Amino acid sequence: MRKKQKQEDEQEQQPLGSLPEGPLVDILSRVPYRSLCRFKCVSKPWLALCSDPQVRKRCPQTLSGFFQRYSCGKDDVQFSNLSGRGPPMVDPSLPFLRKNYEVVKLEHCCGGLVLCRCGKSGHTGNNGYIFVVCNPATGKWTQLPPCPTEFDLRFLFDLFTETEQYLGFDPAVPSRFVVFLNLWNKVAIYSSDTGRWTVVQSGWIYGPRTMGYLECVFLNGTMHLLTSQPSILTVDTKGEVWGEIDIPGNVPQSCVDHSIGQSQGCLYAWYVDNPNTCQLSVWALQEYGSANWTLKHTVNILELFGRHCRKADESYKMFAIHPDRNLIFLTDGKKKTISYDMDNQEVHVIGICKKLWGVQPYIPCFAEWPSVGH
Repeated sequence: MRKKQKQEDEQEQQPLGSLPEGPLVDILSRVPYRSLCRFKCVSKPWLALCSDPQVRKRCPQTLSGFFQRYSCGKDDVQFSNLSGRGPPMVDPSLPFLRKNYEVVKLEHCCGGLVLCRCGKSGHTGNNGYIFVVCNPATGKWTQLPPCPTEFDLRFLFDLFTETEQYLGFDPAVPSRFVVFLNLWNKVAIYSSDTGRWTVVQSGWIYGPRTMGYLECVFLNGTMHLLTSQPSILTVDTKGEVWGEIDIPGNVPQSCVDHSIGQSQGCLYAWYVDNPNTCQLSVWALQEYGSANWTLKHTVNILELFGRHCRKADESYKMFAIHPDRNLIFLTDGKKKTISYDMDNQEVHVIGICKKLWGVQPYIPCFAEWPSVGH
């Protein structure tokens, strides 16, 4: 037994075999984050190596999974891996925040950052909530200064006034993020560059109702908000440039589940033309400044799920698009979730789940946090 223990100790001391650590670090820096997580199970030295911030920071990051709520209006947030298997790569309870706050409510996820409403009190009331932006991959977070008076969460919730919160983050500039608060004819914008809020008058000519934080895209330094008309409202990070983009195609009156996303640097929009026929159309704005949409793909969702007709308790929809591939994600609203490759038309079942609501894609980010963070 002593001899066996000595051999194991020697193996742990030399986990890399004959391969020098430098080349191995370079190799590990090229594998996806989910593979890096699996490598941690090899041994304690591998765990330390794969947890090294310098290795993680250099890893190519892509879609790893989804934050989601199981029912509208509830705070039981879950995280599902992209594969639909294994323990969640991210703890959706965000335990590093709960060391400082009794109440943590996930509001919006953008790329690798998450916007939360946090409070020191566990009371059922909404008084005392503040905004916190955190990075689940690194456990770093920063508390935002109090909102401007007219956007103060204590007054808004007391008056039952509806406000919408949006987080904007570009992994290409990891030290910078913005938070938008949309309230009636005003918008408050927080910039991590200045560390303060700015309140501006809304530049949209009229106020079409937006669809909430689940239907927004931050791209090219601009926040895009889907409306119920449907159209897409836009505003830059300074609240100086306002616009509106029409949804592509002749959207029928029977259109359901229209949504937007981003992939490979382009803005995408999609909709199901009819809840019974379930014909999905996916469009891409490949030339952003031109507002000329290109029809990328059409497919019958029922066929993808192997069905001939829609049952009364089923609600088919596309809820996300992969940021780096022509891969889309769909659900029947009941128990089955699939991915569909628009290039080779392959379908894969990625998980059996409860009825989903509030699905938000997550891409881990290991870049350095600004000095103001925790």
